[in-house]
Amino acid sequence: MAVITRRSVVGGLVAGGIAPGVAGAAPRIGRSHRIFIDSLSFLPKDLADIGRAGLNAMIADISEVEEVRDAAGIPRYLRGFRANDAAIDKAVARLRQSPHAYVALKGSDIGTRPGCATFLQFQSTEMIEDDLGRIARFHAKGLRVLQFTHHNDNRFAGGALQPKQSGLTPLGIAGLAEMNRLRILPDVSHGSDATMLEAATRSTTPIALSHGAVRAIVDHPRCAPDTVIRAIAERGGVMGIFMMSFWLTRRKVPTVADYVAQVRHVVRIGGIDAVGVANDFPMGGQENLLKLNNDNARGVAEYLEWWRAMRSQGIAGFDWTPEHVVIPALNHIHRMQRLADALSAAGFRGREVDAIMGGNWRRLLTDVLG
Repeated sequence: MAVITRRSVVGGLVAGGIAPGVAGAAPRIGRSHRIFIDSLSFLPKDLADIGRAGLNAMIADISEVEEVRDAAGIPRYLRGFRANDAAIDKAVARLRQSPHAYVALKGSDIGTRPGCATFLQFQSTEMIEDDLGRIARFHAKGLRVLQFTHHNDNRFAGGALQPKQSGLTPLGIAGLAEMNRLRILPDVSHGSDATMLEAATRSTTPIALSHGAVRAIVDHPRCAPDTVIRAIAERGGVMGIFMMSFWLTRRKVPTVADYVAQVRHVVRIGGIDAVGVANDFPMGGQENLLKLNNDNARGVAEYLEWWRAMRSQGIAGFDWTPEHVVIPALNHIHRMQRLADALSAAGFRGREVDAIMGGNWRRLLTDVLG
Protein backbone atom coordinates (compact mmCIF):
# COMPACT_ATOMS: atom_id res chain seq x y z
CA MET A 1 0.00 0.00 0.00
CA ALA A 2 1.37 3.38 -0.96
CA VAL A 3 1.66 5.81 1.91
CA ILE A 4 1.80 9.56 1.46
CA THR A 5 4.13 11.42 3.81
CA ARG A 6 4.78 15.13 4.07
CA ARG A 7 5.69 16.26 0.61
CA SER A 8 5.48 20.03 0.86
CA VAL A 9 7.35 22.61 2.86
CA VAL A 10 5.39 25.62 4.03
CA GLY A 11 6.74 28.20 1.67
CA GLY A 12 6.07 28.61 -2.01
CA LEU A 13 2.48 27.41 -1.67
CA VAL A 14 1.70 29.41 1.45
CA ALA A 15 3.28 32.62 0.33
CA GLY A 16 0.54 34.54 -1.37
CA GLY A 17 -3.13 35.33 -1.19
CA ILE A 18 -5.78 37.84 -2.05
CA ALA A 19 -6.08 40.84 0.22
CA PRO A 20 -8.96 39.96 2.59
CA GLY A 21 -12.23 41.83 2.60
CA VAL A 22 -12.60 42.45 -1.14
CA ALA A 23 -16.04 41.27 -2.22
CA GLY A 24 -16.26 39.47 -5.51
CA ALA A 25 -13.57 41.33 -7.43
CA ALA A 26 -10.33 40.30 -5.77
CA PRO A 27 -7.13 40.19 -7.81
CA ARG A 28 -5.30 36.98 -8.49
CA ILE A 29 -3.18 35.65 -5.68
CA GLY A 30 0.25 37.26 -5.52
CA ARG A 31 3.20 36.63 -3.27
CA SER A 32 2.65 39.72 -1.15
CA HIS A 33 -0.80 38.84 0.22
CA ARG A 34 -2.09 36.35 2.78
CA ILE A 35 -4.80 33.88 1.83
CA PHE A 36 -7.72 32.97 4.08
CA ILE A 37 -9.21 29.47 3.75
CA ASP A 38 -12.10 28.18 5.88
CA SER A 39 -12.13 24.39 5.94
CA LEU A 40 -15.77 23.98 6.99
CA SER A 41 -18.32 26.54 5.97
CA PHE A 42 -21.71 26.81 4.31
CA LEU A 43 -23.02 28.83 1.40
CA PRO A 44 -24.67 31.93 2.90
CA LYS A 45 -28.05 33.21 1.78
CA ASP A 46 -26.27 36.25 0.37
CA LEU A 47 -23.17 35.02 -1.44
CA ALA A 48 -21.67 38.50 -1.15
CA ASP A 49 -21.01 37.59 2.51
CA ILE A 50 -18.18 35.36 1.27
CA GLY A 51 -16.31 38.42 0.08
CA ARG A 52 -17.13 40.31 3.28
CA ALA A 53 -15.59 37.43 5.24
CA GLY A 54 -12.38 37.83 3.24
CA LEU A 55 -12.29 34.21 2.10
CA ASN A 56 -10.10 33.18 -0.83
CA ALA A 57 -11.20 29.54 -0.60
CA MET A 58 -13.46 27.35 1.51
CA ILE A 59 -14.67 23.82 1.91
CA ALA A 60 -18.45 24.18 1.84
CA ASP A 61 -20.79 21.52 3.19
CA ILE A 62 -23.73 21.60 0.81
CA SER A 63 -25.57 18.65 2.39
CA GLU A 64 -29.34 18.64 2.68
CA VAL A 65 -30.04 17.41 6.22
CA GLU A 66 -33.21 15.89 7.65
CA GLU A 67 -33.61 15.77 11.42
CA VAL A 68 -35.40 12.66 12.67
CA ARG A 69 -35.99 11.15 16.10
CA ASP A 70 -35.16 7.56 16.95
CA ALA A 71 -37.31 5.30 19.16
CA ALA A 72 -35.82 6.89 22.27
CA GLY A 73 -36.52 10.40 21.00
CA ILE A 74 -32.86 11.13 20.30
CA PRO A 75 -32.34 13.53 17.36
CA ARG A 76 -30.46 12.11 14.38
CA TYR A 77 -29.41 13.88 11.21
CA LEU A 78 -29.86 12.06 7.90
CA ARG A 79 -28.55 12.92 4.45
CA GLY A 80 -30.45 10.90 1.85
CA PHE A 81 -29.52 10.31 -1.78
CA ARG A 82 -32.35 12.13 -3.56
CA ALA A 83 -32.16 15.23 -1.40
CA ASN A 84 -28.40 15.52 -1.77
CA ASP A 85 -28.29 14.67 -5.47
CA ALA A 86 -30.51 17.73 -5.85
CA ALA A 87 -28.54 19.74 -3.28
CA ILE A 88 -25.26 19.53 -5.18
CA ASP A 89 -26.97 20.60 -8.41
CA LYS A 90 -28.51 23.58 -6.60
CA ALA A 91 -25.16 24.61 -5.09
CA VAL A 92 -23.38 24.42 -8.43
CA ALA A 93 -26.10 26.48 -10.11
CA ARG A 94 -25.91 29.17 -7.42
CA LEU A 95 -22.14 29.42 -7.67
CA ARG A 96 -22.16 29.59 -11.47
CA GLN A 97 -24.37 32.67 -11.26
CA SER A 98 -22.32 34.44 -8.59
CA PRO A 99 -19.39 36.86 -8.98
CA HIS A 100 -18.42 36.18 -5.37
CA ALA A 101 -17.48 32.47 -5.50
CA TYR A 102 -16.96 29.61 -7.93
CA VAL A 103 -16.83 25.83 -7.88
CA ALA A 104 -13.20 24.73 -7.52
CA LEU A 105 -12.17 21.31 -8.82
CA LYS A 106 -8.45 21.46 -8.01
CA GLY A 107 -6.36 23.11 -5.32
CA SER A 108 -4.54 24.91 -8.10
CA ASP A 109 -7.83 26.67 -8.94
CA ILE A 110 -7.40 28.92 -5.89
CA GLY A 111 -6.73 32.45 -7.06
CA THR A 112 -7.11 31.76 -10.76
CA ARG A 113 -10.20 33.97 -11.01
CA PRO A 114 -11.99 36.59 -8.92
CA GLY A 115 -13.96 35.38 -5.93
CA CYS A 116 -13.70 32.48 -3.50
CA ALA A 117 -12.65 29.01 -4.68
CA THR A 118 -15.36 26.74 -3.25
CA PHE A 119 -14.70 23.03 -2.72
CA LEU A 120 -17.98 21.14 -2.36
CA GLN A 121 -18.32 18.67 0.50
CA PHE A 122 -20.85 16.24 1.92
CA GLN A 123 -20.62 15.90 5.68
CA SER A 124 -21.41 12.17 5.63
CA THR A 125 -21.59 9.22 3.25
CA GLU A 126 -25.24 8.33 3.91
CA MET A 127 -26.27 9.42 0.42
CA ILE A 128 -23.88 6.82 -1.04
CA GLU A 129 -25.75 4.01 0.71
CA ASP A 130 -24.06 0.81 -0.58
CA ASP A 131 -23.61 2.03 -4.18
CA LEU A 132 -19.98 3.09 -4.55
CA GLY A 133 -20.73 4.25 -8.08
CA ARG A 134 -22.45 7.24 -6.53
CA ILE A 135 -19.07 8.58 -5.39
CA ALA A 136 -18.07 8.97 -9.03
CA ARG A 137 -21.50 10.43 -9.81
CA PHE A 138 -21.05 13.14 -7.20
CA HIS A 139 -17.42 13.70 -8.20
CA ALA A 140 -18.54 14.38 -11.76
CA LYS A 141 -20.97 16.97 -10.39
CA GLY A 142 -18.20 18.75 -8.48
CA LEU A 143 -17.85 17.01 -5.09
CA ARG A 144 -14.25 17.21 -3.88
CA VAL A 145 -14.39 16.47 -0.12
CA LEU A 146 -16.28 13.58 1.48
CA GLN A 147 -16.69 12.98 5.21
CA PHE A 148 -17.17 9.39 6.34
CA THR A 149 -19.77 9.95 9.03
CA HIS A 150 -21.47 12.60 11.14
CA HIS A 151 -21.39 11.65 14.83
CA ASN A 152 -23.05 8.24 14.43
CA ASP A 153 -22.21 4.88 12.89
CA ASN A 154 -23.24 4.37 9.28
CA ARG A 155 -22.47 1.90 6.50
CA PHE A 156 -18.98 3.33 5.98
CA ALA A 157 -17.58 4.01 9.43
CA GLY A 158 -17.97 4.34 13.17
CA GLY A 159 -18.90 7.73 14.54
CA ALA A 160 -17.46 9.57 17.52
CA LEU A 161 -20.69 9.75 19.53
CA GLN A 162 -21.55 6.11 20.05
CA PRO A 163 -21.69 4.12 23.32
CA LYS A 164 -19.35 1.60 21.66
CA GLN A 165 -16.96 2.86 19.02
CA SER A 166 -15.96 1.07 15.83
CA GLY A 167 -13.82 1.88 12.80
CA LEU A 168 -14.09 1.63 9.02
CA THR A 169 -16.40 -1.05 7.68
CA PRO A 170 -15.48 -3.17 4.63
CA LEU A 171 -17.68 -0.84 2.57
CA GLY A 172 -15.89 2.15 4.09
CA ILE A 173 -12.50 0.71 3.18
CA ALA A 174 -13.67 0.19 -0.40
CA GLY A 175 -15.17 3.69 -0.39
CA LEU A 176 -11.87 5.16 0.77
CA ALA A 177 -10.10 3.42 -2.12
CA GLU A 178 -12.63 4.95 -4.50
CA MET A 179 -12.05 8.41 -3.02
CA ASN A 180 -8.32 7.90 -3.51
CA ARG A 181 -8.86 6.77 -7.11
CA LEU A 182 -11.00 9.81 -7.94
CA ARG A 183 -8.80 12.21 -5.95
CA ILE A 184 -11.54 13.18 -3.51
CA LEU A 185 -10.18 14.47 -0.18
CA PRO A 186 -11.21 12.05 2.63
CA ASP A 187 -12.50 13.86 5.73
CA VAL A 188 -12.51 12.10 9.12
CA SER A 189 -14.33 14.79 11.14
CA HIS A 190 -16.96 13.34 13.51
CA GLY A 191 -15.36 9.90 13.22
CA SER A 192 -14.36 7.58 16.04
CA ASP A 193 -10.70 7.31 16.96
CA ALA A 194 -10.50 4.04 15.04
CA THR A 195 -12.15 5.57 11.96
CA MET A 196 -9.72 8.49 11.95
CA LEU A 197 -6.63 6.35 12.50
CA GLU A 198 -7.60 3.69 9.95
CA ALA A 199 -8.39 6.29 7.30
CA ALA A 200 -5.07 8.05 7.91
CA THR A 201 -3.06 4.85 7.58
CA ARG A 202 -5.02 3.25 4.71
CA SER A 203 -5.40 6.30 2.49
CA THR A 204 -2.97 6.65 -0.40
CA THR A 205 -3.41 10.44 -0.24
CA PRO A 206 -3.22 12.76 2.74
CA ILE A 207 -6.52 13.23 4.58
CA ALA A 208 -8.33 16.05 6.36
CA LEU A 209 -9.92 16.50 9.72
CA SER A 210 -11.73 19.53 8.36
CA HIS A 211 -13.19 20.73 11.65
CA GLY A 212 -12.52 19.62 15.19
CA ALA A 213 -10.65 20.29 18.40
CA VAL A 214 -7.97 18.86 20.69
CA ARG A 215 -8.77 16.16 23.25
CA ALA A 216 -5.75 17.02 25.39
CA ILE A 217 -7.53 20.32 26.14
CA VAL A 218 -11.17 19.15 26.26
CA ASP A 219 -11.61 15.44 26.97
CA HIS A 220 -14.45 14.55 24.62
CA PRO A 221 -14.79 11.99 21.80
CA ARG A 222 -15.61 14.79 19.34
CA CYS A 223 -12.08 16.08 19.96
CA ALA A 224 -9.01 14.42 18.41
CA PRO A 225 -6.40 12.69 20.57
CA ASP A 226 -2.72 13.30 19.93
CA THR A 227 -2.37 9.91 18.24
CA VAL A 228 -4.85 11.01 15.57
CA ILE A 229 -3.31 14.47 15.16
CA ARG A 230 0.11 12.88 14.72
CA ALA A 231 -1.12 10.21 12.26
CA ILE A 232 -2.83 12.81 10.07
CA ALA A 233 0.17 15.16 10.17
CA GLU A 234 2.78 12.51 9.44
CA ARG A 235 1.01 11.70 6.17
CA GLY A 236 0.69 15.30 5.03
CA GLY A 237 -2.85 15.96 6.25
CA VAL A 238 -4.34 18.98 8.00
CA MET A 239 -6.68 19.51 10.95
CA GLY A 240 -8.95 22.55 11.11
CA ILE A 241 -9.82 24.04 14.50
CA PHE A 242 -13.48 25.04 14.57
CA MET A 243 -15.39 27.74 16.44
CA MET A 244 -17.73 25.71 18.70
CA SER A 245 -16.39 26.91 22.03
CA PHE A 246 -17.62 24.17 24.38
CA TRP A 247 -15.22 21.82 22.58
CA LEU A 248 -12.38 24.34 22.72
CA THR A 249 -12.24 25.08 26.44
CA ARG A 250 -13.86 24.20 29.77
CA ARG A 251 -13.26 27.74 31.05
CA LYS A 252 -16.43 29.61 31.99
CA VAL A 253 -15.65 32.51 29.64
CA PRO A 254 -14.13 31.52 26.27
CA THR A 255 -11.69 33.89 24.59
CA VAL A 256 -9.58 34.06 21.46
CA ALA A 257 -6.66 32.88 23.62
CA ASP A 258 -8.45 29.53 23.98
CA TYR A 259 -8.60 29.19 20.20
CA VAL A 260 -4.92 30.08 19.92
CA ALA A 261 -4.13 27.41 22.55
CA GLN A 262 -5.82 24.80 20.34
CA VAL A 263 -3.74 25.87 17.36
CA ARG A 264 -0.55 25.86 19.41
CA HIS A 265 -1.20 22.30 20.62
CA VAL A 266 -1.66 20.95 17.08
CA VAL A 267 1.53 22.70 16.04
CA ARG A 268 3.38 21.09 18.96
CA ILE A 269 2.12 17.59 18.09
CA GLY A 270 1.92 17.72 14.30
CA GLY A 271 4.00 20.68 13.18
CA ILE A 272 3.17 24.07 11.76
CA ASP A 273 1.93 22.63 8.45
CA ALA A 274 -0.72 20.42 10.12
CA VAL A 275 -3.24 23.01 11.33
CA GLY A 276 -5.76 25.37 9.79
CA VAL A 277 -8.95 27.30 10.54
CA ALA A 278 -12.53 26.07 10.32
CA ASN A 279 -15.83 27.74 11.16
CA ASP A 280 -18.77 25.27 11.37
CA PHE A 281 -21.21 28.14 11.91
CA PRO A 282 -22.95 30.26 9.28
CA MET A 283 -20.70 32.73 7.48
CA GLY A 284 -21.76 35.67 9.62
CA GLY A 285 -21.66 33.71 12.87
CA GLN A 286 -23.95 31.55 14.99
CA GLU A 287 -27.20 33.35 14.29
CA ASN A 288 -29.06 32.84 17.58
CA LEU A 289 -26.03 34.01 19.56
CA LEU A 290 -25.74 37.09 17.36
CA LYS A 291 -29.38 37.91 18.13
CA LEU A 292 -28.53 37.56 21.83
CA ASN A 293 -25.47 39.82 21.49
CA ASN A 294 -23.29 36.73 22.09
CA ASP A 295 -24.82 36.08 25.51
CA ASN A 296 -23.51 32.55 25.96
CA ALA A 297 -25.47 31.93 29.17
CA ARG A 298 -28.72 32.28 27.22
CA GLY A 299 -27.53 30.97 23.87
CA VAL A 300 -26.25 27.64 25.15
CA ALA A 301 -29.82 26.59 26.01
CA GLU A 302 -30.55 25.46 22.46
CA TYR A 303 -27.84 22.78 22.72
CA LEU A 304 -28.77 21.34 26.09
CA GLU A 305 -31.60 19.00 25.03
CA TRP A 306 -29.25 17.23 22.63
CA TRP A 307 -26.42 17.26 25.16
CA ARG A 308 -28.60 15.64 27.85
CA ALA A 309 -29.86 13.09 25.35
CA MET A 310 -26.27 12.04 24.63
CA ARG A 311 -25.63 11.79 28.38
CA SER A 312 -28.72 9.59 28.82
CA GLN A 313 -27.28 7.20 26.22
CA GLY A 314 -24.10 6.81 28.27
CA ILE A 315 -21.89 8.40 25.63
CA ALA A 316 -18.52 9.46 26.97
CA GLY A 317 -17.76 13.14 27.38
CA PHE A 318 -21.27 14.37 28.21
CA ASP A 319 -21.04 14.13 32.00
CA TRP A 320 -20.71 17.92 32.30
CA THR A 321 -22.94 20.73 31.06
CA PRO A 322 -21.55 23.37 28.68
CA GLU A 323 -21.81 27.04 29.61
CA HIS A 324 -21.03 28.63 26.26
CA VAL A 325 -21.24 28.13 22.50
CA VAL A 326 -19.10 30.82 20.88
CA ILE A 327 -16.02 32.94 21.39
CA PRO A 328 -17.74 36.33 21.03
CA ALA A 329 -14.86 38.01 19.17
CA LEU A 330 -14.81 35.20 16.59
CA ASN A 331 -18.59 34.91 16.17
CA HIS A 332 -18.32 37.55 13.48
CA ILE A 333 -18.01 37.75 9.73
CA HIS A 334 -14.48 39.18 10.10
CA ARG A 335 -13.27 36.24 12.24
CA MET A 336 -10.43 35.37 9.86
CA GLN A 337 -8.73 38.75 10.05
CA ARG A 338 -9.31 38.91 13.79
CA LEU A 339 -7.76 35.49 14.24
CA ALA A 340 -4.76 36.32 12.04
CA ASP A 341 -4.15 39.39 14.17
CA ALA A 342 -4.47 37.33 17.36
CA LEU A 343 -1.97 34.73 16.13
CA SER A 344 0.53 37.45 15.32
CA ALA A 345 0.00 39.03 18.74
CA ALA A 346 0.54 35.60 20.33
CA GLY A 347 4.01 35.35 18.83
CA PHE A 348 3.50 33.36 15.64
CA ARG A 349 5.78 34.55 12.84
CA GLY A 350 4.37 35.89 9.60
CA ARG A 351 5.11 32.71 7.64
CA GLU A 352 3.48 30.62 10.37
CA VAL A 353 0.35 32.78 10.33
CA ASP A 354 0.27 32.44 6.53
CA ALA A 355 0.35 28.66 6.89
CA ILE A 356 -2.36 28.49 9.55
CA MET A 357 -4.76 30.94 7.92
CA GLY A 358 -4.77 29.26 4.52
CA GLY A 359 -1.44 28.03 3.23
CA ASN A 360 -1.75 24.58 4.78
CA TRP A 361 -5.19 23.98 3.28
CA ARG A 362 -4.04 25.25 -0.10
CA ARG A 363 -1.10 22.84 -0.02
CA LEU A 364 -3.29 19.87 1.00
CA LEU A 365 -5.97 20.60 -1.58
CA THR A 366 -3.29 20.89 -4.25
CA ASP A 367 -1.55 17.70 -3.11
CA VAL A 368 -4.78 15.68 -3.29
CA LEU A 369 -6.84 17.34 -6.01
CA GLY A 370 -4.09 18.69 -8.26
